Amino acid sequence: MERIAKFEKVSFSQFEKDFEKNFGCDYDVKAVYDSIKLPRRATTGSAGYDFFAPVDLKLKKNETLLIPTGIRANINEGWVLSIFPRSGLGFKHRIQLDNTVGIIDSDYYSSSNEGHIMIKISCDAYDADHSVLVEKGNGFAQGIFMPFGICEDDDVCEIRDGGFGSTTK
Repeated sequence: MERIAKFEKVSFSQFEKDFEKNFGCDYDVKAVYDSIKLPRRATTGSAGYDFFAPVDLKLKKNETLLIPTGIRANINEGWVLSIFPRSGLGFKHRIQLDNTVGIIDSDYYSSSNEGHIMIKISCDAYDADHSVLVEKGNGFAQGIFMPFGICEDDDVCEIRDGGFGSTTK
């Protein structure tokens, strides 16, 4: 099987900035950073690389969390990393990604935010009293690498610098 990417942690300073912006200062951010696990597959037949919760993630119906994963992906040109919710969380708790499918392009790695993969999830449970807890270290999303092609007359020469929606700025 062709090896087309490598997961790495972003720097502590990048993680600290993004984490405190989304989760506040009630955590020992250095301890959270040190405990980050790189994504991995559960079995040899798994297509998805599990992304693990850096802290306990608690969601009630209609709540949303933007989760700084502390992860970046160095992806070969011609490949993309697609991010999906873990199947069990979607099926049991209606946990979903706010942008349906996250797309991590190969050039995102070189962005000024170090290509920090941030995953925004919401709980769309049927029951108004429903809540879900994803414990620290458990998988909450999965990434699948996919090849892509470009048109014969493609002449794009723009350079990315940023995350969500940055290619249209």
